[in-house]
Amino acid sequence: MENEELKKEEELAEEKPAKKKSSKKQEELEKALLEAEESKRKWYAVTAEYENYRRRTQNQAAQRYQEGRNDVIAALFPIGDNLSRAISTCSDENTKQGLDMILKAFNKVLSDEGVEELDPVGEAFNADTMEAIMAMPAENGEESGTVKQVYVKGYKKGEKVLRYAQVIVTQ
Repeated sequence: MENEELKKEEELAEEKPAKKKSSKKQEELEKALLEAEESKRKWYAVTAEYENYRRRTQNQAAQRYQEGRNDVIAALFPIGDNLSRAISTCSDENTKQGLDMILKAFNKVLSDEGVEELDPVGEAFNADTMEAIMAMPAENGEESGTVKQVYVKGYKKGEKVLRYAQVIVTQ
């Protein structure tokens, strides 16, 4: 009987370290799983953050490119103004016809770029698209604040004003 009790005690003694070893391994496994889950979560966050950064920089680059194009287009507006003045003062019909062809080509380039000319004559003054450079007294039947004459043409592309129209307004 003593032998049997000794055997049982030995088996119990062996089971306790085995249980301790298996519970320790279980804890290590759970800890490793938690670390893996945390690493996975961080990886998803970094991936999403990078994707947002990539989109944002792509949009900024496209916007800068478009603003650069708009700046180049705006630099061409004085050329169109000078062509219009040259046509109005030219007395030679052939020269006038040649200048008119150039002005039409200029206007086609602008329209191909989506640029619209602002022609506010007869409209109420709008500070969002116009700049008043002079005021004239209103004549009979004219309302105050109406655009009487355009001094320098204005242009816009979409909703963005590239150059404000300089106008003369009635008082």
